[in-house]
Amino acid sequence: MTPPPLPRFHRLPPERQAEILAVARAHFAEYGTQDASYNRIIEAAGMSKTAAYHYFDGREDLLGAVLDEVLARVLAALGVYSPAPDPAAFWSRLESGADALTRHLATHPDDLALAGAALARAGGSAWRGWFVALVEDGRRLGIVRTDIDTALMASATAAVLGAADEWALPELAAGRALDRAPVWLLLRGLWGGGSTEGAGDAR
Repeated sequence: MTPPPLPRFHRLPPERQAEILAVARAHFAEYGTQDASYNRIIEAAGMSKTAAYHYFDGREDLLGAVLDEVLARVLAALGVYSPAPDPAAFWSRLESGADALTRHLATHPDDLALAGAALARAGGSAWRGWFVALVEDGRRLGIVRTDIDTALMASATAAVLGAADEWALPELAAGRALDRAPVWLLLRGLWGGGSTEGAGDAR
């Protein structure tokens, strides 16, 4: 894993830190994590090469700082998963979390472009934790089957919802109302039936 930025970067005023990371995030999102030019980024951010190397130990260090910030923003949009009291509340919380994440990605295209790289950098651990908690809660409520390994079921659930976000974003961009019923249908099939109380209310 790439080390964090040099401590000197964190001694900059928060506004300046945010400005530098925003410029870098836009470049990495537009040109890709492999092809974005470090020299162009620091020039656009108003830094000399000397200043840039004062704050970052090179291009990969800056990229790591950007991806860490993207991951934090995406996870904040998703929110912390808390156990539901009943199946109806479970489906409601799942819908709320999915909607919040979709809205964030729709309004932050740079985060959308870099989310995959950010999750890969973190090894998926922070992301998987949310889905493991979801699957375990679903099992407790009789919604999710128990004959599949928890980690595998959590990964499969994350894949379905990731695909759902890719489908949902163009719909939102086109101004069309979003009907998540097909997504819940996919999840019910993956999860093996169980209780569907509340699932029919998801839109």
